Amino acid sequence: MEKKQTTVFAATLYDGMTRQENRCLTIEGNRIVKIEDGKKDCDYSGIVTPAFIDPHTHIGMIRQGEPEAENDVNDHIDQITPLNDPLNAIYFDDRGLEEAVDFGVLYSCIVPGSGNLLGGKAVVIRNFAANRDEGFYKDYGYKMALGYNPKSVAKAQWQGTRPTTRMGIYSHLEEKFDAVILKEKKAALEREKKLVELGAKHKEGKLTAAEKTKSADLIEEEYKLAFSGEERALLELLRGEKTAKVHVHKEDDILYLVELVRKYKLKVTVDHACDVFHREIFDKLAADHIKVVYGPIGSLDYKVELKHASYKNVRALMNSKVFYGLMTDHPVILTTNLRDSLKYFLIQGMSETEAISLITHKNAQILEIDAELGTLEEGKLASLLVWNKDPLHLGAFPRTVIAEGKVVRE
Repeated sequence: MEKKQTTVFAATLYDGMTRQENRCLTIEGNRIVKIEDGKKDCDYSGIVTPAFIDPHTHIGMIRQGEPEAENDVNDHIDQITPLNDPLNAIYFDDRGLEEAVDFGVLYSCIVPGSGNLLGGKAVVIRNFAANRDEGFYKDYGYKMALGYNPKSVAKAQWQGTRPTTRMGIYSHLEEKFDAVILKEKKAALEREKKLVELGAKHKEGKLTAAEKTKSADLIEEEYKLAFSGEERALLELLRGEKTAKVHVHKEDDILYLVELVRKYKLKVTVDHACDVFHREIFDKLAADHIKVVYGPIGSLDYKVELKHASYKNVRALMNSKVFYGLMTDHPVILTTNLRDSLKYFLIQGMSETEAISLITHKNAQILEIDAELGTLEEGKLASLLVWNKDPLHLGAFPRTVIAEGKVVRE
């Protein structure tokens, strides 16, 4: 049986990288199978963009219409809790998710809050999913936090080791890193010693090849069992296997993070950076190949570490060499306002094509999901928006939302 095809005519196509006119996209299953010169008798027509992606949010964890006590964003038990999974804290019946889809934000990277130095995992979800089974898209990395937030919670209701200064929390973090590095070195040396002894026994004829292989497997399993789940998570970070999304606003805390990255060879993104008002700081991040997940813009600057925050700081970001995307930090500003935040970049001279790319292609690159999402290309997932007018117009609204080949709003 022939697969049903859906066709979309784009009078203007912002494909995530370029702007094109009069193009027709053919969708089969969950994929875009063809993009060609436009045909006006398509199933849907309008101005077309890729689905938007919010790379840092607490959507579904802090929920619309629920009291503060109901939120699931920060666990109070300790400063270092890498095993916390935000997928276990989300409810997919949150109205925030429904309205995010209404405005074209189909994917989010959900993270724990910033009350802990290492609060848990970072997970990419489908905002249009009905439940957690359908919602999980990718296990991305971990959420870390520097600056004011993790040092501000040294109170009775927050448990575990809670230093009261930034120097205290930073030394606590490095102590944890150093301890697991030392343990891994000792375990690796013990493994190597046993493997050498095993090789000697085999060479002397005391073990058959099969016995040697079985013993080597046991030695390897013993090495793995030497580490707790928390220690294995820390080793993932220290080996650069996973990315740490680091909540950090102020310039001096960002410079400390650069030192931390160099010392431990971490793979990180700087999430927020709203208090950075010198281009040189962004350039330092670029020099160390550290990307920025910028925002939220347009929220109340309610703490001292945001005293330099301003929409005007976007100029320093744009003029720098750093690679960056744009977040909402929902509910600090709502995910529905992700597109609205582009106005601050447009004010500073960014083109419409670059602006659309900021919340599609660039956010997908940062989250390492750009092989499937972020641009509209043949072979990629068919997650796209058909707008009633140019999406950067104040009154624009996606009249058709297609998520992985399915029409979810019409």
